Amino acid sequence: QVKLVESGGGVVQPGGSLRLSCAASGFILDYYNIGWFRQAPGKEREGISCISNSDGRTYYADFVKGRFTVSRDSAENTVYLEMNSLKPEDTAIYYCAAPDHWIPVDGSSWYLKSLYDNWGQGTQVTVSS
Repeated sequence: QVKLVESGGGVVQPGGSLRLSCAASGFILDYYNIGWFRQAPGKEREGISCISNSDGRTYYADFVKGRFTVSRDSAENTVYLEMNSLKPEDTAIYYCAAPDHWIPVDGSSWYLKSLYDNWGQGTQVTVSS
């Protein structure tokens, strides 16, 4: 059974950092593109980042470029999202997601929620002074 579990969220002051983890069970993360999304209260879930399985290529939404970094630890079967220079508008529940089957992604598709079948329960990130 495919399962994704996010962790690492919390409360941080503006300008601070957090590292989120997405641990997988029931499948090997290396074989799939893994996406990170977030959802703030009253807003739609939006794509933040994706790491491709085939070549390790990474994709980022414009509003996190230069601040967030996605990476993969194959030995731990875990994907990380390093978040720096956090802003109050980054406050949201953060989710990782994976498809049921491998599919190619590119700059115009990685953020489409419809490409991902399996979602974690989310981890809350609150940026506040």
